[in-house]
Amino acid sequence: MSQDTDNEILGVVLLVRHGDRQGFYQNPDTYTATGTVITPLGNQQEYMLGSYLRSLYLNQSSPSYLPGMSTGLINPAQVFIQADCGDEGGVIYDSCVSVTQGLWPATLSNNVTLANGTTITAPLGGYQYVPIDAVNPSLSPILEGFTNCNTFNTHTTDFYNSSIFQEMAEQSAPFLDSLPPYLNGRSVQLENMWNIFDFMNVNNIHNATFAEALPPTYMAQVQALANWHEYNVFSDQSIGGIGNIAGTAILPSILSGFANIMNSTNPVPLSITAISYKPFISLFNMTGVTSANPSLAGIVNYAAAVALELRQPSGGGEPVIRFNFKNGTSDAAFVTYNFLNLTGDVPLSAFIDAVAPVAVNTTADWCSVCANTQDMPCSPLALATAQGEAAARPKISLAGAGVLGAGLTLAVVVLMGITLVFLGLLTIGKFGRRRSRHPNALMLKDTSSM
Repeated sequence: MSQDTDNEILGVVLLVRHGDRQGFYQNPDTYTATGTVITPLGNQQEYMLGSYLRSLYLNQSSPSYLPGMSTGLINPAQVFIQADCGDEGGVIYDSCVSVTQGLWPATLSNNVTLANGTTITAPLGGYQYVPIDAVNPSLSPILEGFTNCNTFNTHTTDFYNSSIFQEMAEQSAPFLDSLPPYLNGRSVQLENMWNIFDFMNVNNIHNATFAEALPPTYMAQVQALANWHEYNVFSDQSIGGIGNIAGTAILPSILSGFANIMNSTNPVPLSITAISYKPFISLFNMTGVTSANPSLAGIVNYAAAVALELRQPSGGGEPVIRFNFKNGTSDAAFVTYNFLNLTGDVPLSAFIDAVAPVAVNTTADWCSVCANTQDMPCSPLALATAQGEAAARPKISLAGAGVLGAGLTLAVVVLMGITLVFLGLLTIGKFGRRRSRHPNALMLKDTSSM
């Protein structure tokens, strides 16, 4: 892939998948999920990823060093980090913590000198407590646009009813019918393909008896079917189609990351978003990465990462984006891919022109796209709308209306304003820097596999 090797990196927007975890079940129709927990292997995978990212972006001898970034103690003003705290419990958040441990390892410089002259170093040899914004999909859909999305559920049902699905179900039936000895009672229907794969994959990693008994080709066959299944669920022929909701919902975070890099007053060179495998599938589909690289059409590995590097061409002109992807431990380093059907680095304006029109910018937009008026965070919005409409209808005499009209309007505005502030509707689509919360603030703002 041709690119300007002499251009200067300005900043990077990172998307990171969680590490290895225990078993995890998802409803095949709605993708409602059960909780699970990360494993020591998963923590190590993420720590290694963080160390690799540190060698690239926080190493002054690296050609990809982010200019001005602190290489020792973290400078919170230079970085924004957020993590999904939804369908896999704390797995994604815990993975993100391990990434930060690799990026900003413990240092004896993390100390304070007291008035009496005593120097106190932070616990664990100077451990650095990095602020992470914990995102609860019940309050914000930005990292799990598919959760409680009624139109997405309809899209999934339509896929299961399609001729292509029925053909694959018929073709794969002999193989699936051979799997019950390895599934502990789980359904072998093609609709359940994610859960078949995840159960077998987790056991193949952690259960020696299972791994020894499994025929040599079975895991690869199961993974191929799971990749096909998940790609068709979390993609769409149209860039803004509902199948891509996991991607369109996360787009404002990506665009905000680029805007923060370009902020001349308070630039934020590094943005990290920790997520599940689903937004990767949608984004790869939306940007044309999978059409050019069919092997990427599926579930990315544990600890996979996308690095969208914003660079300034050496010859001048507008900044460009370089699309790098590292598929977990399968890749030793980032691989650069063409995207948006272009060759080489893509102008920032071209990327914005392609994706901004389909971005789901606010909670209100998401509620509308997903036809949801019942679940959080849509139910308070629906209630506020209904109350506003009811309050706007006059129920008093004309004389009384003249006196009370202004007060009634003010009451409606206040009611709706309080609700909108509670929901944070206008913060999702804004490109300005959001305030990071300390990990201990998880309760204030409230996670998949290879």
